[in-house]
Amino acid sequence: MEYLPQDFAQVFAFVTCKRNHIPVSLFLLLCFNVLLAPAVQAATPLQLSRSASYAIALLLLVTMSLCVYLFVVIFQPEKF
Repeated sequence: MEYLPQDFAQVFAFVTCKRNHIPVSLFLLLCFNVLLAPAVQAATPLQLSRSASYAIALLLLVTMSLCVYLFVVIFQPEKF
């Protein structure tokens, strides 16, 4: 990766490393939460505080990720 600056090459190497799935997953989860929380706040008919809308969005993301995980575990049990 000679054409990338050294900082970008280090970031790319960190992201593609096999042992760093948890930090990258948490970062992506927080990014999706930042994008989803204003939509949750706009969709509710009542006034919600910002922290409540972030908590609801985080709960929604965790629920969806558990659904996907359980779906994979049910249909591919030999991997687990």
